[in-house]
Amino acid sequence: MGNSDIRRLDREIQATTKKLEAVRRGEWWPLNGSERRAMARALAGGSYRAARGRGTGRAEQRMDTTASAAETRLNAELTALHGERQRLITEAARTKAAKKSSGWW
Repeated sequence: MGNSDIRRLDREIQATTKKLEAVRRGEWWPLNGSERRAMARALAGGSYRAARGRGTGRAEQRMDTTASAAETRLNAELTALHGERQRLITEAARTKAAKKSSGWW
């Protein structure tokens, strides 16, 4: 559990942060498969209703709900990654302190 694990987690944290910002901007690339399918269904349904001259409120609401769920999922991932990073840092500090205290001078 050294610096390489912490650096790996830092890269994952940066990637997840970029994904979260992209979802907030309305981009689809960070969405997982089920979220993309839900967005596509809502988009298709809304465009069908718009083509018929009806309101698209429900489809827009579905898209907003899906984007909100993706944002929640990414926030949870980010929180978990931060917690794991903190655990690794604490563990590394504990190991380093144990090595220092066990020295013979």
